[in-house]
Amino acid sequence: MKTTWRSGNQITLLENGDAYYPAVFDAISQAKKQVLLETFIWFDDNAGQALHQVLLEAAQRGVQVEVLMDGYGSPDLSETFINTLTQAGVVVRYYDPSPLFLGMRTNLFRRMHRKIVVIDGELAFVGGINYSAEHLTSYGPEAKQDYAVAVRGPVVSDIQQFVIANLPESTRTRRWRWHRHRAQDQNQAGEAQALFIWRDNNRHPDDIERYYLRMLARARREVIIANAYFFPGYRLLHAMRNAARRGVSVKLILQGEPDIPMVKTAARLLYPYLLKAGVHIYEYQQRPLHGKVAVMDSHWATVGSSNLDPLSLSLNLEANLVIHDREFNQTLRDNLMKLISQSTEQTQADRVLLPGPRWWGLTCSVLAFHFVRHFPAMVGWLPAHTPRITRVRPPVQPELEQQDQHATTDSGGQ
Repeated sequence: MKTTWRSGNQITLLENGDAYYPAVFDAISQAKKQVLLETFIWFDDNAGQALHQVLLEAAQRGVQVEVLMDGYGSPDLSETFINTLTQAGVVVRYYDPSPLFLGMRTNLFRRMHRKIVVIDGELAFVGGINYSAEHLTSYGPEAKQDYAVAVRGPVVSDIQQFVIANLPESTRTRRWRWHRHRAQDQNQAGEAQALFIWRDNNRHPDDIERYYLRMLARARREVIIANAYFFPGYRLLHAMRNAARRGVSVKLILQGEPDIPMVKTAARLLYPYLLKAGVHIYEYQQRPLHGKVAVMDSHWATVGSSNLDPLSLSLNLEANLVIHDREFNQTLRDNLMKLISQSTEQTQADRVLLPGPRWWGLTCSVLAFHFVRHFPAMVGWLPAHTPRITRVRPPVQPELEQQDQHATTDSGGQ
């Protein structure tokens, strides 16, 4: 499918699970016909249990509920946790589930990393927030800083049709006509223009990266990018450097207290190249940064699931919303500037610490560049594998099994 810019949308910024979860759970509790949900991570903690409860209640009142979660990101949900949902009618699917090998997860690459919710074809949520307690500020020093958006308006139909188009054929065919008519009747809800974009391993392998490149090429005054896992390839690095050299204030907010220590080490290998061109780099110190957002000048913004690293840009399934709206841009910019002023440390070129002696640091930097450039191709050398979507079937009730056995006995005696 293809999407285009849609006018007349209302878009609200949601910061962390503190704002995101109440908005999503309230929307699900008010759903009348349909809930579509995709997520990378769903844990059985207080946040995950709250999601479980509202989905269960929605299904019990007759709402069509369909969930897709990643087999690598959500491997530990118990049978009881899932069976309670499927028995109530929730359709639960895993993207590429794989059994543990020697106690380890082996399906590392080409993950379903999207975070999307669509309610009745009228309200959608897109962003980077999973369903786990670590997205709540009450979690403590390891709580993640992250963002999502709530969307009303014509672009919701594009998001809904995208999710449906990625369901198995039987489900997709059965419901397509109703949703197509819903798209035609979608009312305008605000003034924002929005474009839903995604990355897959078929026809849209570099769409998200292309929009970042286009944004950097068109920037005139300022670009602010906040991204958790920052290790882009040559094209994006060149675009950032070129924007800074022509006078654009390019600000990067990256992890200073990472949840994965190697992330910070890898990103710092790229710092000298960017700092020499005038790019400003700020490391977020308050807690792990998990956001994937950007603003440009006074009208362009994006919020979504895509990091700027090889996994997101070349392998994972991702989704972002690109937004043209001065009010939303100002809201997100104010939030990011507050992070910069209150919770970051600016990195200076003469203070970049590379591992080991200077010659070793430079060597690592060169190797890192080439590794980034060729990493997706190297993954492609692995044995061919086609990810699959597997539905979890509800357990057979004991009384039904007994009925089936009696029916078989009766049939055999006739």
